[in-house]
Amino acid sequence: MNAHENQAGPFLKWAGGKGQLLAQYEPFFPQEPVRRYFEPFVGSGAVFFHLQARGLFERAYLSEVNAELIACYLAVRDAVDDLIAALQGHERDHAEHGAAHYYAVRAWDRAPAWTSAPPVHRAARMIYLNKTCYNGLWRVNSQGHFNVPMGRYRRPDILNEGRLRAASLALQGAEIAVAGFERILERAGAGDFVYCDPPYVPLSATANFTSYSAASFGEDEQRRLAEVFAALDRQGCRVMLSNSDTPLVRQLYRAFRIEMVTARRNINSMRHKRGAISEVVVLNY
Repeated sequence: MNAHENQAGPFLKWAGGKGQLLAQYEPFFPQEPVRRYFEPFVGSGAVFFHLQARGLFERAYLSEVNAELIACYLAVRDAVDDLIAALQGHERDHAEHGAAHYYAVRAWDRAPAWTSAPPVHRAARMIYLNKTCYNGLWRVNSQGHFNVPMGRYRRPDILNEGRLRAASLALQGAEIAVAGFERILERAGAGDFVYCDPPYVPLSATANFTSYSAASFGEDEQRRLAEVFAALDRQGCRVMLSNSDTPLVRQLYRAFRIEMVTARRNINSMRHKRGAISEVVVLNY
């Protein structure tokens, strides 16, 4: 295992993952340790892994509405050996059968009993599909079925054992659950640090990608999240939020500090629409 593999970090490709922005975010993170850290849109976990390596918090609470993603985190935390063994099987079958194996595995979530499948089984499927699907994009339809076609990779990185073991160690002691962002109001309190990275407000009518789960995340949800942000502020939490730089976002958070960062967007069907774009960071401190 090399030094890079020893570093805990995201084990999934994820649209909107924050790995590229950590250096720009660093001045905004609390500099002194906090007792508890909450991340209700955990996604790839880039911010969690970064702050965990810094020793910023004593306890972490990670949540998402995406049940498949949470099953993945639970398997990495609690059963990494079994997960690695399952991925070795996918690696072998993909090398032998290619697209036939991909589309058979993709169809597993159409079975009625899928949601009761063991976390390791679900996690291995998610990682395998994530590493072999088109552009690493996790997208589901309104029934919650994954529907991304297979990508064109000569040697997909299906199993990175070192990265998985490092992530497993970092996740020990973290509380991980399927939960909507409103639930954070029941747990977070004075002195806690909360980081929110919701599905972004679309920059245009054709840029609305919110299908990480079967639940939509539109303007109503954005407004409810802004209300939760304000409530967390009243509860004495330090809150940081990422979103697109749009009039709606600036209006919703006009009472708070708004900073700008520059991100690179790589997921778009048209190459000329990929590139650097401004985003906002909202802070109540």
